[in-house]
Amino acid sequence: MNQRENFARRFARSKSGMLGLIGVAIIVLAGLAAPLLARSPAGYSRDILLGPSAAHLLGTDNLGLDIGLEILWGARTSLYVSAVAVLISVGIGVPLGLVSGYSRSWVGETLDAAVDIFLTLPILPLMIIMAAIMGTSITNVALVIGLFSWPQLAKVCKNATLKISGMQYIEAAVCLGYSRGRILLHHVLRNITGPVLVNITLIMANSVLAESSLSFLGLGDPTAWSWGTILKRAWGNNAVINNPNPWWWWLAPSVCIIVFVVCFNMLGTAINDLLSPKTQA
Repeated sequence: MNQRENFARRFARSKSGMLGLIGVAIIVLAGLAAPLLARSPAGYSRDILLGPSAAHLLGTDNLGLDIGLEILWGARTSLYVSAVAVLISVGIGVPLGLVSGYSRSWVGETLDAAVDIFLTLPILPLMIIMAAIMGTSITNVALVIGLFSWPQLAKVCKNATLKISGMQYIEAAVCLGYSRGRILLHHVLRNITGPVLVNITLIMANSVLAESSLSFLGLGDPTAWSWGTILKRAWGNNAVINNPNPWWWWLAPSVCIIVFVVCFNMLGTAINDLLSPKTQA
């Protein structure tokens, strides 16, 4: 049995990992299938602030729009933002982490110092400033989140590279005259995919939290449905304190954000536990 098959079998026995994977799969499928299932909510209707029913499973908002459809399209936005943030983080963080962890020259020290500086920055205030400057399109929001998500991944890659670069097979590759690029790509990168994968799940979860926060503050895309935008509209219309309280309006997006974050965290934790040397012993 090879390592991948062994990992797959052990993962299948992890209850938390499988639960997180199922949750992630449902969210991903819902987001991808949103255009096939229903049109994006728009306009208004007479069904204003109706509670959950057979006609509207999650109720309606102050415009009479179906909150279930808003949630469905909000999942699509969350996936888009998370995917862009992951691509940017991997594109910046992994190369910097590899070079700073493997290089023993001033280049590695400079890159490591730059990563440390980024890790000390107040992320949310800077995100708010950049989002306000760049504009409120969903792509700009995703770019802003991605530009502040890579330092942690770079640090993880650097630490993993430092550990691997001292192993005998790396020393053997150096003695055989392999180039640094070949060693990093074919010998180091292949062996740090576990920590990178775990960190990617955390970036996905944190990206949704960041996007929801920016949207709630009014810096999200007003033309795109997002869970943070739904919460902002509910709060702006006093849905939280109204009597009678239209609880379904703010509860549904809140639960979705929590479920998204918890599922990705459970998935990442399970992968991390299975890759730990203690569990493999």
